[in-house]
Amino acid sequence: MYVATLLTNPTAPSLEEALVESLCNAWGGGDMVWLSPDEAAQFKFPEMPGNRWDVWAELQLLGVDLIVQPVAGRRKLMLLADMDSTMIQQECIDELADEAGVGDRVKGITARAMNGELDFEGALTERVGLLKGLSETVIDKVLADRITLMPGGRELVATMRVNGGYAALVSGGFTAFTANVAAQLGFDENRANTLLAENGVLTGEVQHPILGRQAKVDALEQITKRLGLSEADVIAVGDGANDLGMLDRAGTGVALHAKPSVAEKCDIRINYGDLTALLYLQGYARTAFVEV
Repeated sequence: MYVATLLTNPTAPSLEEALVESLCNAWGGGDMVWLSPDEAAQFKFPEMPGNRWDVWAELQLLGVDLIVQPVAGRRKLMLLADMDSTMIQQECIDELADEAGVGDRVKGITARAMNGELDFEGALTERVGLLKGLSETVIDKVLADRITLMPGGRELVATMRVNGGYAALVSGGFTAFTANVAAQLGFDENRANTLLAENGVLTGEVQHPILGRQAKVDALEQITKRLGLSEADVIAVGDGANDLGMLDRAGTGVALHAKPSVAEKCDIRINYGDLTALLYLQGYARTAFVEV
């Protein structure tokens, strides 16, 4: 048995009942259930349809995300999340680079690295090198003035934790940011790279070993083993090429507003919804969200 979840941008909900019912009937589904009026709905059906991706493409033109997955095991016990452009709306290293006066150069490297065009570790080393001489105090300034949380993140973490879930933030970014973001959102733990500094000034180097794509897979393996969970119990979310390993290994891997080269490798793609989409696709109704 499968379940189809349809959802839209929660700031401008526009999901039409007739659209959902039409697809439900075409796929031989059961009763449609609203998870949030005009925003998210679901229905169950017996067999994976051959036109799944054609329908997905048509719905994208209407501003609707479509997620198709097995009913069994859809609700997860662990959240494994990327930070930059996933739990927050920015790339931290790009914001630091702006403060250092090398923003455009670093943003170009970041975009190529996240799209899988550059080796992650090499690209990170190059970008951090351009931050040499920047005062450590700029980190707090960037956190206060430039970093904003991705909508739905607080509800996602809080709802999963209240329902017995564990939340881990694993980033190719920096601990100076993950510690702050994890505390704001209520994550149980966080992992990231460490920027090195001397006498209050960044050295232009990052502590080794560098946490890249493999480190996120390692986190998935290590944390699930520690908690006595299986990888099938995990829902992972990210947007960049360095997230693909964990997205592929997790029971549910979600490409959130992802780079095209990343999204095309993932079965679950959220382009219009926010982080609450990860609750809807697990079957949570908005009335079950923990509001924080």
